[in-house]
Amino acid sequence: MIINLIQWIATLILAFFAGKLMTKIKMPSILGWLIVGMIFGPHSVNLMPQIVMDSQWYKIIIMWMQCAFGLMLGTELSWKKLKNFGKALVITTLTQSLGTFLVVSIAFGVVFTVSGIPVYLAFVLGGIALATAPAPALSIVNEFHAKGPVTDTLLPMAVLDDIVGIIVFFTVNSFVARSVSGGAVPLYMIPVMIFLPILIGAVVGFPAGLLLKRMNAKGKTLIVLLAGITLTVLIGWLLNTKALSGITLNYMLMGVSFSATFTNMVDEDRLDSINNWFAPILAVSLLAAIVDLGAPLDYHLILGAGLYTFIYIASRAFGKYFGARLGAKATKMPDTVKKYLGLTLLPHSGVSLVFTGIICTVLAPAEPGLAQIVQGTVAAAAVINEFIAVVAAKRGFQLAGEIKKA
Repeated sequence: MIINLIQWIATLILAFFAGKLMTKIKMPSILGWLIVGMIFGPHSVNLMPQIVMDSQWYKIIIMWMQCAFGLMLGTELSWKKLKNFGKALVITTLTQSLGTFLVVSIAFGVVFTVSGIPVYLAFVLGGIALATAPAPALSIVNEFHAKGPVTDTLLPMAVLDDIVGIIVFFTVNSFVARSVSGGAVPLYMIPVMIFLPILIGAVVGFPAGLLLKRMNAKGKTLIVLLAGITLTVLIGWLLNTKALSGITLNYMLMGVSFSATFTNMVDEDRLDSINNWFAPILAVSLLAAIVDLGAPLDYHLILGAGLYTFIYIASRAFGKYFGARLGAKATKMPDTVKKYLGLTLLPHSGVSLVFTGIICTVLAPAEPGLAQIVQGTVAAAAVINEFIAVVAAKRGFQLAGEIKKA
């Protein structure tokens, strides 16, 4: 374990310096983190081998990191902020997420009909495609201190998008499982997967909020936050492993709920202090999460990418961009949100790989050929899309005027 831990820490250090190099050429640090994750992961140099990623200690640390960077989203979920554009936020989330699901499903529905492949597979790819991985866009916001309407819309939308993604994907997953006579997540488990993480975070976040209202010292504040995150993850892990085996709870959503709870209990000045003091921990959490995102990506898949991968990337980008634009226009959101929000929603790989793994375990026993189509298409798209998406997301913030020039 000690050797594996050293290998992981060495990979993170290399990723940190690769990120610094990227900033020298005016690119986001996240690109360097992704590249190091992919190059030094199990498919290449193998400094961070599969045995590390499969180990229990590593999985628990990543769960903790996911919960920790959930604080960046949760502290934006102030009721005072949300009520200013709550309806517009919900409508735009639905148009961009469900719009992506429809566009990708229709595109593959046509292709699969012509190819003689079962059409339900098109809905599988649509269900995977609608989700957005918030970590890449959040790392850009964090690195460049982005501020403005696009940023203010993106941060709470990342939470709502996650919820819509879970509902749609697991609904499709359950129907597909019935079609191929494999195992399935029962439909009644879908609300459990959404509301249980929220409940866990809120239960821990409430007493943390009471303590944070009374304590003003930096050291005590960080102790409350670190203890709260650890307790949240521990409760989630125990429930996940002891009572809910077979499904995966969303630890980022737990962190969002934990921080949203105490956010609405403290005043704005106190919240600013909390965010400033927590910033270094957030930065490390994002770095580890992005390296973890890049490590499973096999660069060889770029060479094997074909028509399905191109259709997946193109139709998903079309659905995200124009879905966000349609919703923002219908709800009369600012022009910058209409034009550029869609660009910040393109990052995808972490969520897509999780969803792909789940659906492939359903398809593989009865339809291994269909499982290979999904796995090959999404895995190749994850590698290619992530680099395009990071550049596009940064450009979106720049065009919106929310990244100030040095």
